[in-house]
Amino acid sequence: MLEVVDLCAGYGSIPVLYDVSLSIASGESIGILGHNGMGKTTLLRCLIGALPATSGTIRFDGTDVTRAAPHARARRGMAYVPQGREIFPALSTLDNLRLGLLKTGQRPVDALERLLADFPRLKPLLDRTGGSLSGGEQQLLALARALAGNPSLLLLDEPTEGIQPSIIDEIAETLVLLRERSQLTIVLVEQNLDFIAAVSQRVLVIRRGQVGDEIPREHLGNLDIMSQYASGYA
Repeated sequence: MLEVVDLCAGYGSIPVLYDVSLSIASGESIGILGHNGMGKTTLLRCLIGALPATSGTIRFDGTDVTRAAPHARARRGMAYVPQGREIFPALSTLDNLRLGLLKTGQRPVDALERLLADFPRLKPLLDRTGGSLSGGEQQLLALARALAGNPSLLLLDEPTEGIQPSIIDEIAETLVLLRERSQLTIVLVEQNLDFIAAVSQRVLVIRRGQVGDEIPREHLGNLDIMSQYASGYA
């Protein structure tokens, strides 16, 4: 589904990613763990095309998309929920979802019913503006809007930031359900160890712009060991 080979990127003259390589199968959920400033968000922005790669290759579903624009990657099946969610605060919840449905060609009523079945907490909020929702409700809206286009790859950047625990659990359950039901491929950048362990099948650690360790599957539920990997002591 996704293959990254020797990817390098940065901001102006400041390099951030160094020869990052990884491969992700269809329907697989991959967590990216690491401290702030290590290149996690930069990696996601390169994958979606918001930041150009300075060298290396990104192949998505067999096609080289290294130089493709973000909208071209979205049309191929990539979706991105950035840190901070970036919903449209002045638009209603319903209109935010409608924007996500524009490219699908589905009947709006059918598509909305499908989305609200997966995100039932949004159903009584359809007439409220995005800006009036709680942080957790906004995150659910951002996820539902991204998934409205039926992507095959979902990129998530710190989805639990500033969210109450009950909604964090709800998001984790929804993501696992969608992966199992629809073979949705997920790349998750996260620092919440409980959440990343619940959602991910594999967890990679990024340090100073390079992907280093992969945390063994048997350690994903051991938060002490995961914390040691993230801190660079394992």
